[in-house]
Amino acid sequence: MSFLLFPTSSSVTSVRWHRIVSPGRVPNHWKRHVFFGFSTFKHIHTSVLPTPPKFAALRNPRDNEEATSWLHAFKVASIPRQLVEISFSRSSGPGGQNVNKVETKATVRCSIEAEWIPLWAIDALKKNPHYVTSTKSLLISSTVFRSQPQNLQDCLMKLHNLIISTAAASITNSPSIQQKERVRNLQKADDARRRVQKDKRSQLKKGRSSKGWSD
Repeated sequence: MSFLLFPTSSSVTSVRWHRIVSPGRVPNHWKRHVFFGFSTFKHIHTSVLPTPPKFAALRNPRDNEEATSWLHAFKVASIPRQLVEISFSRSSGPGGQNVNKVETKATVRCSIEAEWIPLWAIDALKKNPHYVTSTKSLLISSTVFRSQPQNLQDCLMKLHNLIISTAAASITNSPSIQQKERVRNLQKADDARRRVQKDKRSQLKKGRSSKGWSD
């Protein structure tokens, strides 16, 4: 059995092509195709990332609510490797026997115009050190581990966290019911304190006035 992987650049769907020697043994959920004269089968694996609202800026509470809902969904998702460009190279510096011998350094590149990156975060991302102006992309590398898969996963996690922190920085959350109640209570307490102070000043003026008449 031979195996070929064709990653997609803008879709969250990855397509794996397999050449099968014995078509009769293929599972029912695989679809048969003809590819370069060979009998092939296509198996689709989908990793869904939530699509952010199409807001260039968050201008009102409703925008912030939709952005917050997207952020919650994005936090629990993971970035599929099919959505980024991946390369490996040799690590440099101290770190063990694999350094300068095996290509364990992982690098991922992602277009800043990818459909799963929120528009309202783009300006801030362009100011980030990971942004490469010439290619309009985010470039992240990792040499933390001694294996390609671990360093690749580290890159994807860094990219994921970068998008989360940058997108969240522009979101203004509406105050909760408890917060609103606390503000009301503080306002009531402040109003009561002012009334007490006003009454004291009024009583003091009356006392001075009555003393003047008695003299």
